[in-house]
Amino acid sequence: MSTATRRARARSGEGRTALAYLAPALLVLGALLAYPVYQLVVISFYDYGQEQVSGGAPLEFLGLGNYTTLFSGSRFWAVLAQTVGFAAVCVAGTLLAGAALAVLATRVRPWARTCLFLAALGAWATPAVAGSTVWLFLFDANLGLVNNVLGLDGFSWTYGKWTAFGLVAAEVVWCSFPFAMITLYAGIKAIPGEVLEAAALDGASTRRIATSVLLPLLRPVLAVVTIQSVIWDFKVFTQIYVMTNGGGIAGRNLTLNVYAYQQAFAASEYGLGAAIGVVTTLVLLAITVVYLRALRRSGEEL
Repeated sequence: MSTATRRARARSGEGRTALAYLAPALLVLGALLAYPVYQLVVISFYDYGQEQVSGGAPLEFLGLGNYTTLFSGSRFWAVLAQTVGFAAVCVAGTLLAGAALAVLATRVRPWARTCLFLAALGAWATPAVAGSTVWLFLFDANLGLVNNVLGLDGFSWTYGKWTAFGLVAAEVVWCSFPFAMITLYAGIKAIPGEVLEAAALDGASTRRIATSVLLPLLRPVLAVVTIQSVIWDFKVFTQIYVMTNGGGIAGRNLTLNVYAYQQAFAASEYGLGAAIGVVTTLVLLAITVVYLRALRRSGEEL
């Protein structure tokens, strides 16, 4: 038996073992998610409004009619672009803040690290509605602490489109960085110290060690953190809805989730809202697949 064949069989055996461990969780997730997703897809094919909900009118099968309406309007594409840009900023901010604090946690004294973890736990445990309300109070135009410190009394952070997006993105990063920080800290601590010492003895600089040693070894952890952050930040709803009062002035701060809520519940177009939900799910799946493939290719090149 050749070496390549033995390696292929070993990888196959590892894959079956991993699948066996994951099977219970997959069954639970499938049972919880399969039916709601099925209903979401079914509703997106019908003219399903308030009259149909109350039984005053029969369901009308539209096929891809809701998707045609969605894709033919410029509003959807503008909201999609805003969602992608907003999520990209939040993911980048979360990774940068989490990575910087994870490195800091490895270099400070135990008591300082404990305080840092407790502060991060407080941000992580704060409910989204409560956190958004606190941030609105801190950045209030007249009574906010931030405006008083900066001398910007009367300046409304939520009035402008980009300042409102920036304020929401900052709050999202604040409540998301603890996951990235703790996960990356665990990944850094799992790296054998001998590897870093060997690189230092070979004359590698701190930057060289970070880019050529730490990052390749942290690649699986970074993949998990990035994918989780993309999923969370792409479907942010509570922070935008609370901090921009439902999507901003004239809907300038809409994202796909808020847009779907407006169509489904404010306009009683449940079929159109379901279609937006299906498209959001497909976009997330596509982003995840593309990222994993790029990650695998880069790993093979290494």
